[in-house]
Amino acid sequence: MSKDDNWVILGRIPRDASNEWVIQRGEYWKIDVIDIRLHSNGKPTKKGVRLNVDEIHTLKNILEKVRRNENSRSEEDIEREW
Repeated sequence: MSKDDNWVILGRIPRDASNEWVIQRGEYWKIDVIDIRLHSNGKPTKKGVRLNVDEIHTLKNILEKVRRNENSRSEEDIEREW
């Protein structure tokens, strides 16, 4: 991603004092994509994922399934898995 690209920051998820996940939308090779990237001290790292918008819908469905499963389990069940 360069300054010339038309990227829009959709949100940020703080991780700790110097790291955060930055979620951006933009165009990459003429494809509308969402980039979820770890930033350290305000600079992007190589850790992250770039998905096209169709893939984002699939990811959303998977994450909703995970959330539903987490809500239906007790803390003891989750701790046993670890």
